[in-house]
Amino acid sequence: MSAASPETLALAARGEQLLGDDEDDASILLRRYHKAKERRAVWESHWQECYDFALPLRDAILHQGIPGEKKADRLFDGTAPDAVDQLAASLLSELTPPWAQWFGLTAGEQLSEAERERAAPALERIGAVLQSHFDRSNFAVEMHQCYLDVVTGGTASLLFEEAPPGEASAFRFTAVPLGQVVMEEGPEGRPDVTFRRSELTWAGLASRFPGAHPPEEMVKAAAEDPDLRFGVVEAVVPAGHGYAYAAVLENDDDNAVLASGRFEMTPFINFRWLKAPGEVYGRSPVMKALPDIKTANKVVELVLKNATIAVTGIWQADDDGVLNPANIKLVPGTIIPKAVGSAGLQPLTAPGRFDTSQLVLDDLRSRIRHALMVDRLGQVEAPKMTATEVLERSSQMVRLLGATYGRLQSELLTPLVMRAVHILRRRGEIPDLVVDGRSVDLQYRSPLAQTQAQRDARNMLTWLSALGQLGPEAVATIDPAAAARWLGRTFNVPGALMRPEASKLS
Repeated sequence: MSAASPETLALAARGEQLLGDDEDDASILLRRYHKAKERRAVWESHWQECYDFALPLRDAILHQGIPGEKKADRLFDGTAPDAVDQLAASLLSELTPPWAQWFGLTAGEQLSEAERERAAPALERIGAVLQSHFDRSNFAVEMHQCYLDVVTGGTASLLFEEAPPGEASAFRFTAVPLGQVVMEEGPEGRPDVTFRRSELTWAGLASRFPGAHPPEEMVKAAAEDPDLRFGVVEAVVPAGHGYAYAAVLENDDDNAVLASGRFEMTPFINFRWLKAPGEVYGRSPVMKALPDIKTANKVVELVLKNATIAVTGIWQADDDGVLNPANIKLVPGTIIPKAVGSAGLQPLTAPGRFDTSQLVLDDLRSRIRHALMVDRLGQVEAPKMTATEVLERSSQMVRLLGATYGRLQSELLTPLVMRAVHILRRRGEIPDLVVDGRSVDLQYRSPLAQTQAQRDARNMLTWLSALGQLGPEAVATIDPAAAARWLGRTFNVPGALMRPEASKLS
């Protein structure tokens, strides 16, 4: 956590902590981290392969990348990287669209109708305050990186910190590379036990942990080499009604405790695409399509080699003592001498057929796009679509992402909003409210979440249209004001645009 964060500076020794201030406790935490990392080792080669073929520009998993280095030398086919970019962009626009309010706070079912009417404007203002902080922060940029990680590696981690006072937003986000994060499942089956190992310079260490007392040897080494980096392991573990936090310096001689305390809400939001029983880390659509991705990459490599042969050709010549193949250059205007009666230089017929390889490649690329949902979630090619076609496309999207959306809502969206509410409530920017689903409920308003509401509204309008054909008596059963209010709530119409009920005006 950043030392500039007021929440981090406020970490105190109140309540249960993850460890004390002595070296033995720090060694215990590091041993737990290394054991968890050993259990993660079986995933690392799989992750590296997925990133090499589907997201080569992202940070390396097993080794520290060099800024500016070439990372696509093994890549010959760009279908998978393009599909990953499109799927991540679709998730960003469908789940957490930038500059659009993708969530809201509504009055819970425990409140009476009158209380709900009075609370609606205030809750809408609170939701607008929350959204404005998201919009002014770096949320969209870092969230897109997390979507790339979850599509490629199946697991992603978003660090949600409180920004220092004076910044444009109270929120600060960091997409933590998968290689830095080691996870365990907590008591409720969520990946909320988090270890993060990062390397910091002396200046970064002093900025993040201003109250730390590192060993004297480290201070001297940093004075001699300002670019020297030190390993830091941070841990966040569920403890009671909160989360215990500790930061330990990973040093062979002295494992110093840099910071220790508690968080009410975990700052690490870890989420997965798909989880197999008994596994902690998630599985991704790239993992499912990896055999086709590797095969397509190899086919393109072979096609390029075959194309080189087709352009330059393979030649044979008799060893007649006159023709020297080493001195021949196949350029226009070249005169090649040969002995009288010899065959000279003759081309060999290339054994490969481009049309066959192209058929195989087209089939592989189609399966890759299908596995990464590009053919169903990509851009609409038709210039005009009817309302029914748009609704059917949205319904198809819900069917495809239904199970994944449920997991993302539980592991990403809900913790994200709850953490935001906690930070602004701490800072006094919103009232001291509790989003418990009874008094105050959390409502999702992203395009994907609105698809079911649109289907319900369509059913309601179909029913109203059918009643109109049954005659005046059937129409008389409709309460137009109640129907309008129901449609307003379904489409998330602001409460300020709807009049109070007549009974409440008197």
